Amino acid sequence: MTIAHADDARVVVYSREGCHLCEAAEQVVAQLVAETGDDWVRVDIDTEPDLQERFTEQVPVTFVDGRQHDFWRVDPTRLRAALARG
Repeated sequence: MTIAHADDARVVVYSREGCHLCEAAEQVVAQLVAETGDDWVRVDIDTEPDLQERFTEQVPVTFVDGRQHDFWRVDPTRLRAALARG
């Protein structure tokens, strides 16, 4: 991750500690944005009650350019295509 604020990142991964799907999604995102030079950030939903309520057990949830892209898993081909469109 290269930045700290979700508002500034091209890709945002909403996740939580101890979530194996979150860890896998974050790895895919990190690899792809390293290739494209885009920024990404991880947001722990358990740090904010409104995020806990919004995403509950749906994590990880990936947003690209402010729009929901995927949840539970990140498809590298789809993410690469979404980043290319920007």
